[in-house]
Amino acid sequence: MRLPSIFRTTAFRLTLLFLALFAASAAAFLAYIYLATANEVSRQADGEVRRELSSLQTVYSQGGADALNMAIIERAVGDRPFLYLLMNADGTTISGNIAETPVEPKTSAEAKAAFSVRQTDPDGAIMHRSAWGRQTRLQSGELLFVGTDIGESQGYVTRLLRAIEGASVLVIILGLAGGVLISRNVSRSMAGLNAVVAQVEAGDLNARARLRGVGDEYDELASGLNAMLDRLERLMGGLRHAGDAIAHDLRSPLTRLRARLEAALIEVDKGEADPTRALEQALEDADGVLKTFNAVLAISRLQAAGAPDQKVFDPSELGADVADLYGPFCEDKEIDFKAEFARGLSMRGNREFLAQALSNLLDNAIKYTPEGGAVMLRVRPRSSGEIEFSVTDTGPGVAEADRARVVQRFVRLDNSRNQPGVGLGLSLVAAVAEAHGGRLELAEGPGRFQGSGPGLRAALVFPPAG
Repeated sequence: MRLPSIFRTTAFRLTLLFLALFAASAAAFLAYIYLATANEVSRQADGEVRRELSSLQTVYSQGGADALNMAIIERAVGDRPFLYLLMNADGTTISGNIAETPVEPKTSAEAKAAFSVRQTDPDGAIMHRSAWGRQTRLQSGELLFVGTDIGESQGYVTRLLRAIEGASVLVIILGLAGGVLISRNVSRSMAGLNAVVAQVEAGDLNARARLRGVGDEYDELASGLNAMLDRLERLMGGLRHAGDAIAHDLRSPLTRLRARLEAALIEVDKGEADPTRALEQALEDADGVLKTFNAVLAISRLQAAGAPDQKVFDPSELGADVADLYGPFCEDKEIDFKAEFARGLSMRGNREFLAQALSNLLDNAIKYTPEGGAVMLRVRPRSSGEIEFSVTDTGPGVAEADRARVVQRFVRLDNSRNQPGVGLGLSLVAAVAEAHGGRLELAEGPGRFQGSGPGLRAALVFPPAG
């Protein structure tokens, strides 16, 4: 038989565990209270008996056995709360208010004992009350026993224990009731979260968990789940957008590729073209389409999911690696290439994506800078604490009116029509910057140089690590 679901919840199990620990602790506490209180009662009773016994021994030392006997008779009929018994050396009773000594054997010279006294209450019922006493032998051989009734004190201890036991039972009952209530509230909160998860599993990415507004751990969990769903929805939207973008952006290159293949086929049939050259051209066009596809996919992924695997590294080392790669290209084109790196910098990012973005900037700078021109690569901190990668060239530059448009996909300016490319380089650079929480800034270069210019200064600006 399965228990109701509320009794199978973690909250209820934790409540049971807490109550079990409480019950064990309460039992140990009660045992300690009982032992400590009982010992205190016995200690106080023994002290009173010792004082009374010492008082009687004083009477004995001053007046002898007869004076002691008279004192015991007077005190036994008085209102003193003690039990007295004076005996001969063989244990026969001389006087006192109890019939016999509880000490075994009766002739023990020095002994103490816990015993019970049989009494009759006003209703005639017989009851037994706890008592404590000591027995000592006098110089002339008589045995003197003095005891006291501790039934009232022990009764108080018993009533105290029963009150604590009753309170413990009440606490356990209230604890179980509180566990059921807490488990029900937890189950309701978790049921809401489980319902959201089920809706998402069914394909509804718009489902969100309800916040109760109390700021507890369930609100934190619901807020985290909502943030995760928001990111998931953005990722799915980004993937759908990537598919749409790829289908849209590749339509023109594929159409051109098909037209060229069709024209080459007609020319080959007429004998007016070289088949090998036609195939080589087709392969070049196919490579261009693949590059376009990879660039569009990379841009879409960066815009949808950001840059993965970001780590802290020194941006100057990245700049030096890229500079070593592009230095020979500048020499081949007779371009003056210089690089400046500030050391001791630190930033967080995906090194591969950043290297690709920096390579795109240098590739554009070298492509559009004429022979005899200059290209400068810098990695340095800004006064704001941001990290800046900048590439400055002495090429034709980009007019201020075109700088916002040139970073869009497949946008090529008139002065670049005769250069290879499809207009995705700066788009990828801008996507990398945005994925790292940075930005791409385009500005005028150093001005006109040997009849060319005004040049372009492209800067990638990123926040510092931490």
